[in-house]
Amino acid sequence: MTKNSMGMVSKPGRMLRAVTAGAVLALGGAAALSVSAMPGAAGHGDMERSMMGGSPQRMGRMVDRMLESVNATEAQRTQVKQILQAAASDLKAQRNSGRALHEQRMKAFTAPTVDANAVEAVRQQMLSQHDQETKRMSQAMIEISRVLTPEQRTKLAERMQERSARMHDHRDRAEREQPRR
Repeated sequence: MTKNSMGMVSKPGRMLRAVTAGAVLALGGAAALSVSAMPGAAGHGDMERSMMGGSPQRMGRMVDRMLESVNATEAQRTQVKQILQAAASDLKAQRNSGRALHEQRMKAFTAPTVDANAVEAVRQQMLSQHDQETKRMSQAMIEISRVLTPEQRTKLAERMQERSARMHDHRDRAEREQPRR
């Protein structure tokens, strides 16, 4: 049993843990590989580097450790990495599109007269682009779920829940220690 963000005790089901594990692996690996595909890129790449904890090499090692922790075979490791590389390639193009939309939104905001319809049109495009990204990440998650066994996915989910709890604790500690302005 774990406590959720509202302090309530919950016991996630086996299916939820399996889906969570696949999603984390797909998202983490895809993000890591997409960062590595954009050396020196500004914008999302920098944000991902800070959010994901560092360099593409570090993320690659994290994916390796996750696969090692579930005793993935060499064939499974190869398949998962191929899935993540394909997803990263697809996501790179989508992220470039996202940057262009962000620039359009900033141009609309800084215009002498802000056109509410233009801002709304860009917002709608951004939502559509985000939907395409999440669909691709979900596709990678499903593909990875076909490579790993249910036991491996469950074990991975448990590890990721533990890691998430440690990260939340670390963030909470940092917020308490941060001086108020």
